[in-house]
Amino acid sequence: MDFTLLMASIGIIIMSLVIIGSATHINTPGEERYYFVQRQGIFTILNIAAAAFFMNFDYKMLQGYGKKLYIFNLVMLLAVMLVGQSALGAQRWISIGPISIQPSEFSKLIMIVCLASVLEERVGKLNTLDDLLPVAAYMGVPFLLVLKQPDLGTSLVFMAIFFGMVFVSGIRLKLLFGIFGAGIAAMPILWHFLKDYQKMRIMVFMDPNVDPLGSGYHIIQSKIAIGSGMLFGKGLFEGTQSQLNFLPENHTDFIFAVVGEELGFIGCVCLLLLYLVVLWRGVQIAKDAGDVFGRLLAVGITSMFAFHILVNVGMTMGIMPVTGIPLPLMSYGVSSLTTNIMAIAILMNIQLRKQKLLF
Repeated sequence: MDFTLLMASIGIIIMSLVIIGSATHINTPGEERYYFVQRQGIFTILNIAAAAFFMNFDYKMLQGYGKKLYIFNLVMLLAVMLVGQSALGAQRWISIGPISIQPSEFSKLIMIVCLASVLEERVGKLNTLDDLLPVAAYMGVPFLLVLKQPDLGTSLVFMAIFFGMVFVSGIRLKLLFGIFGAGIAAMPILWHFLKDYQKMRIMVFMDPNVDPLGSGYHIIQSKIAIGSGMLFGKGLFEGTQSQLNFLPENHTDFIFAVVGEELGFIGCVCLLLLYLVVLWRGVQIAKDAGDVFGRLLAVGITSMFAFHILVNVGMTMGIMPVTGIPLPLMSYGVSSLTTNIMAIAILMNIQLRKQKLLF
């Protein structure tokens, strides 16, 4: 068992529950005051139990379900378009009784498994554009379905996963750089396909004061919250920006700003160090994996975590555009929590089976 990865993950989850409780307790009076943290805690326990059960099985069995998981993923994403619920201008959720799930969150982990199954036979064979196009098309279908919701943030996560996994699969660097160059050259054209709110987010990223009471409000309040925390923070349950509702989405997308305000620079560094441990263990597990499928899985999961952390933390500090990408294991949300805990479980499963092979 990889106890280093386990302890780092548990540390992040504990920190998450504390911060969610601090950020939301003042908004709901009476017995419902700690509704969000209680709900997150219950699903944390359920997901950890499910992850512990999964550890009894060899992760290699996932490879045999690649095609079925891919079809299930497409059906799930299509269902969002047909019967999904809209919120915040996007149709991303499906209600199952009292629970609302976000299929695009689960889709990320499913596509890591599916892409690993496809790439295993193509390792060292991605030398030309013709070799890469079938793999790109395979990833492109769910990418476009998520983009249609619209969910540009999750779509970009798909791209990070894709490039991380094809890089490890041995794609020619000349081909990879050519794709990046073509993407940069196409940006002026892609700009015209963005929706108005997406264009405004990019403009606000360049200058939040373009729309200080609209699209720029989130970034301005987030930077105020982080800066006001200074070195040691204002203390738990004492953050003015968060407690007085100046900071929107303080328990989801902008939870890192609450950490900065209430725990200060020291708290932010501690959280980022825990994430660094998770990423370091992910890279090591990928490096030491006993098979190609396990290595691709570990790289895909680590790429997903790295992109989420980079974009979410950068967004709260104003050095990345605002997106709906949650902070792994920290942001409130059942779908995101489930996806991240199962991703950690897969990493630990790869490490566990690798050690068994050694003996």
